[in-house]
Amino acid sequence: MIYRLLALFALASTLAFGERDFLTADESDQIRESQEPNERLKLYLKFGRIRIDMIKQAIAKEKSGRSGLIHDTLEDYTNIIEAIDKVAEDALKRKVDIVEGMVVVAKAEKEMSAALKKILDSTPKDLPRYEFALTIAIDTTNDSIELSQTDIKDRTRDVELAAAKQRKDRDSLLSTKEIEEKKVEEKKEATTKKKAPSLRRKGEVVPDEKK
Repeated sequence: MIYRLLALFALASTLAFGERDFLTADESDQIRESQEPNERLKLYLKFGRIRIDMIKQAIAKEKSGRSGLIHDTLEDYTNIIEAIDKVAEDALKRKVDIVEGMVVVAKAEKEMSAALKKILDSTPKDLPRYEFALTIAIDTTNDSIELSQTDIKDRTRDVELAAAKQRKDRDSLLSTKEIEEKKVEEKKEATTKKKAPSLRRKGEVVPDEKK
């Protein structure tokens, strides 16, 4: 879990300088053309497997610059797994049946997690250069497997509860903002209503004010 938290900081840093697309142009086109959630899940799995194969091929040959390629490919793979979780979550919010897709996802992710763990255990010479990205990829995949194996009804309930809490938190923030804005407005009104400076001499009273 600590690695996932550190990854968020790394992601924030990446966004500050512009995020690299984790899909190729052709893959992005395929995703856009596939609107059905189950089919889209299978497409992401296909792209995830391609990244695993790319990493395996790079690990098999000691070439200059391979550590950078492996690191970037691992990051792209992690983004693909997170996209799978997002597709599933969006589908559940819309009450779309994704049982078929979840069965395929769980099976494929177990295989990919095992492949990544094997790479980690083999301790390649340049492992320190991409060990963090590799660990994040494994943790992200295992978290996704857990979600994929969760009963659809239970997961739907969790998604709905999370969405409800998000709405409540958003409304609460809006309410807090409105309260602060009201306070500022009241302060302005109070300042405006202050009595204008009197032009009378000290002690002078208008007739109506005499008792």
